[in-house]
Amino acid sequence: MSKKHKHEEHEEHADETWLIPYADLLTLLLALFIVLYAMSSVDAKKFEDLSKAFNIAFNSGSGVLDQSAVVTNANRMNEEDRTKRNSDGKQTMSERQRQQEVQTLRQKEQQEFERLKRQLDQYIENNGLTTKLGTKLNQSQLMITISNNALFDSGSAAIKEESAKLATAIGIMLKAYPGYEIKVAGHTDNRPIHTVEFPSNYELSAKRAINFMTILIAAGQLDPKLVSPTGYGEFRPIATNDTAAGRARNRRVEVSIIRKYTDAAATQTLTVAAER
Repeated sequence: MSKKHKHEEHEEHADETWLIPYADLLTLLLALFIVLYAMSSVDAKKFEDLSKAFNIAFNSGSGVLDQSAVVTNANRMNEEDRTKRNSDGKQTMSERQRQQEVQTLRQKEQQEFERLKRQLDQYIENNGLTTKLGTKLNQSQLMITISNNALFDSGSAAIKEESAKLATAIGIMLKAYPGYEIKVAGHTDNRPIHTVEFPSNYELSAKRAINFMTILIAAGQLDPKLVSPTGYGEFRPIATNDTAAGRARNRRVEVSIIRKYTDAAATQTLTVAAER
């Protein structure tokens, strides 16, 4: 009888297997609190790090008393997040400063172009050249348009002696504005030319642009690397070629001073055009 009594006491001993799911429950609760803490500042990087934390919590076999890996990973996430925010702040400030500097340079450039245009317009008025020269300022360039009749004889690329003074005066004015790219373009009407020197209007317009450019560079001591000539022949007319007046307008040389800052959205409307 005594042996039977002892066996019954052994079978009634408390079952401790409940500790295993209890420990798993505590692990899940810890993971939940980590998620709630991280939700205060969520980004893609933090989600990735949280995923790693879950993998450690669920797959490493760690118990409720062995969560050092999870805590370490969470600390690293917070540190990286702070570093990222600081870095983003510095980049934003740097970008803002760069934009302000560009805006300041753009305003200075606009003032220079307006001043140069006033000088050119005054020269045109003082010398009675309003029918032969014109200026136009827009968001990409300041263009000086010169009638071919003021510079060349018909079918010739040699600049008239009295007209060389005009090219010299423009070059001297440009000297005060160094560093800008300058393009010199020659244009003709559509009447064909075929000589030994000029087989077509291309060659004639290009040679006229080169000759005018040569005087500009010498008079203004301009950087030759920034000045380029182009001959367009009759292919960029600004008026009809069906009338004598239209053909006269198409025969021209254009000197374009190119802006360095051409952001139309930032400059809003900076057009100060005066076509004569």
